Amino acid sequence: MGFRALHLVRPFLSLLPEIEAPVYKIAFNERILWTVGSLIIFMVMSQVPLYGIESSDSSDPLYWMRAILASNRGTLTELGITPIVTSGMILQLLSGANILHVDYSLKEDRALFSGAQKLFAMAISLVLATITVLNGLYGSPNDIGTSGCLLLIAQIVIASLVIMLLDELLQKGYGFGSGINLFVGCSTAVTIFWKTLSPTTVNLGRGPEYEGALIALFSLLVNRKDKTRALLEAFYRPHLPNVMGVLSLLVVFAIVVYLQGFRIELSIKSNRMRGQRATYPIRLLYTSSMPIMLLSTMTSNILMISHMLYQRFGTNAVVQLLGVWEPLEGSNQLFAKSGVVYYLSPPRSILEAVLDPIHTLVYTVIIITVSSLLSKTWMEISGSSVRDVAHELKENQLVIVGYRDSSMYKELKRVIPVAASFGGAILGAVSVVADMTGAIGSGTGILLCVCIIYQYFEMIVREQMETGASMESMMGGRMQ
Repeated sequence: MGFRALHLVRPFLSLLPEIEAPVYKIAFNERILWTVGSLIIFMVMSQVPLYGIESSDSSDPLYWMRAILASNRGTLTELGITPIVTSGMILQLLSGANILHVDYSLKEDRALFSGAQKLFAMAISLVLATITVLNGLYGSPNDIGTSGCLLLIAQIVIASLVIMLLDELLQKGYGFGSGINLFVGCSTAVTIFWKTLSPTTVNLGRGPEYEGALIALFSLLVNRKDKTRALLEAFYRPHLPNVMGVLSLLVVFAIVVYLQGFRIELSIKSNRMRGQRATYPIRLLYTSSMPIMLLSTMTSNILMISHMLYQRFGTNAVVQLLGVWEPLEGSNQLFAKSGVVYYLSPPRSILEAVLDPIHTLVYTVIIITVSSLLSKTWMEISGSSVRDVAHELKENQLVIVGYRDSSMYKELKRVIPVAASFGGAILGAVSVVADMTGAIGSGTGILLCVCIIYQYFEMIVREQMETGASMESMMGGRMQ
């Protein structure tokens, strides 16, 4: 076998930390402990501030994406899952396009590809950390000093490595699912909980107000004499979580749960054991939350680059073409007002969507189209394509009832690509509607949270079924 680009990673494999695969099957309860332990470590990291920060008053380039990237500003999880997802997305696309040749049947290639993802993620975290620090997110680099800047960069890079290892720990079989899904789901859930029930107060020039939407509702009803105005303010107050956002959250949550149940069940039979029949489900949301996660990562990187370039070179015509940023009234936070990134940012309310229909239309078309394309692309490169499914069924000597082996591929091709593309488009449309209605947690965050919770529920049920445990024992007793 000749030289391949993947071989360039080989000298670095011995330098990269790695989690060894378990030598025995981890028991269910032990996997629960590993999963919860990993989550606790991540949540603690998300509350530990970076040492050496001089100021945090500047505009946040990841303001819109913090929850869905499992990121928390000024803490060890500053970059969240951005390096891991960006690295994995780029290398998977290169592999799927046969630009990077990987033979997944070879153990060495799998190890090299895994090492390449980790090495590339470390490089991305180093670049992003350096840009973030030098761009003044934690204060002027001159005030922080060279040693202070290096210390901040080192903390962010090492923390990103720890997050990668936690993700690898779960994926190797010690826990359930992947760290990426776990951390994103938990981060989004915490954001939703906090914006709904936060007891802290803020002052945006109208006096102290409770941050949590429901807490603010009860406070306004108790303290205001005019109950009608109190209700209107609680439902529609600007720049803070409101009750309409909570209602939108519940509606979107219900829609996504409902969509999870849509599927086409293909009847299959075994050639090995005559008379044995089963169903093979093809879900409408075939690639689950992956297209939205990939789209969020792509968008966040573009927004962050534009935001930082504008702060440095705001008068440059090319930079302005990419995006012009202006502060929101009453805060230091910058928002895109024109340029390419403006059309990648959602309208912040229904009123804003109506007042700028061109922005709304372009944004909607971009999100739905790209979500559909990413869903179909991910289907092709993630081992769940038509060819992969047909090969899996054939290896297990299973065929679709009424079809021969030769025609089974055509039937799968008629169903799977449509499910992948249409499912991705529907997720994009739901995300757009949720963002426009001001749903707490953002449309993308809610979609990710629901899909991840659903995946974990299915994973645990499947694990219980494989170990012979009943549904009643999983639920902790007889179901009433």
